[in-house]
Amino acid sequence: MTVPDTLVPARAARLPEKSMARRELANPATIDADGDGPETEAGLMARLGRLWERDRFPDEASLRPLFGPRLTDVAANRLAHAWCGAYAAAEGKARRAMLGLLAAASAAQESPDEANGRLFRRFNNQPDGLRFLVALRADMLRWRKQVAGLQPLDRALEGLLSAWFDVGLLDLRRLTWDSPASLLEKLIVYEAVHEIQSWDDLKHRVAQDRRCYAFFHPQMPDIPLIFVEVAFAPQMADNVQALLDPHLPPQNLDKARWAIFYSISNTQPGLRGISFGNFLLKRVIDQLLEELPKLKSFATLSPIPGLADWLGRLSSDEVEAIVRERTRERSRRGVPDGQRWLARLRRAAAGAAQNEVVQRAGMRLAAAYLQIMKSGAPLDPVARFHLGNGARIERINWAADRSAKGLAQSAGLMVNYLYELDALDDNLGRLNAGKPAVSRAIARMG
Repeated sequence: MTVPDTLVPARAARLPEKSMARRELANPATIDADGDGPETEAGLMARLGRLWERDRFPDEASLRPLFGPRLTDVAANRLAHAWCGAYAAAEGKARRAMLGLLAAASAAQESPDEANGRLFRRFNNQPDGLRFLVALRADMLRWRKQVAGLQPLDRALEGLLSAWFDVGLLDLRRLTWDSPASLLEKLIVYEAVHEIQSWDDLKHRVAQDRRCYAFFHPQMPDIPLIFVEVAFAPQMADNVQALLDPHLPPQNLDKARWAIFYSISNTQPGLRGISFGNFLLKRVIDQLLEELPKLKSFATLSPIPGLADWLGRLSSDEVEAIVRERTRERSRRGVPDGQRWLARLRRAAAGAAQNEVVQRAGMRLAAAYLQIMKSGAPLDPVARFHLGNGARIERINWAADRSAKGLAQSAGLMVNYLYELDALDDNLGRLNAGKPAVSRAIARMG
């Protein structure tokens, strides 16, 4: 299971189609681009377009009306419409240059924070403005190191998007095989944890004995902002291959006692830093308890995405301090370092060898990694999400994900985070004190 905002690639976030943007700009309208006189919108677009072809742009002064204090300013709003349409129609290099000018115009304002807020409210008032702003912020995040002055703009836009995407405004919907095909296709595109291999695979994940829930915004009803996939079992799951096997017979939900959250995907890179994943899980748990009152326990089956990188940087002494295995190899060649241990774990998890010493070492290394804190939060992004929601680290699972991705990121190891509803606040207290909540089995590995 992954974490919104940190692990999801920007695969599906796109600005409005170019053809759509051009259609919206087809009708000329009066616009006062610089505040000095009228100019048709089509004329402005043509003038800007000629400059873009030569990789040149108007100076930032032409954009200053966008930051004006009167949101009812017709000329400024038409300029905003033209700018948004032009941005949607532009390619990457031109977009970066447009953002650079926008940042320069922002910096020239007497009160940039207030002015930036007015700018984005003006953009939001355009047709499909909220969708445009989400995609715009994805570009801003992608190019923040390449375009000077984007940080104040990003800060202002993030604050507005946080308000506009308040969880109280979102709709929770269950997705099933009967959902529109266009929506089901988006699940395939946006799935960020366990790739959906086929339509049969997708059908299995949204079957009657499974659940898939998503949050939607009323202004973006065709885009799942974040979705979670749930399986049911008589016990806590320990292997994702078995969990995802499309040939499994349907589960009898009357006998289900465990709900297993095995994938959660945040679909919009432009909403990074705006977390509603924890609200999604809580809403889903409430929904499941209402529908399936015999459920007793809630847990995840989650990846450990940072384990391999962390282990690969450890020295032999650091590995030895965790593993505590005394072998002949130490006297002959020294204790293996993290890179060599990582290779061992991958071979063993892939089935090339059955070695209890290696398996035990892998479990200890994973348990140690998951409890590392940095700047007051767990180092691992998935652990940060679930422990920050009040879960506890319950169990490490050996060879639980033998896919290429699973072996690459964590040598096939996975973890169960347990959500005990009565213990969530206590677990959060422990985390805030710098000591993540763990089960007895995990504590014994220390």
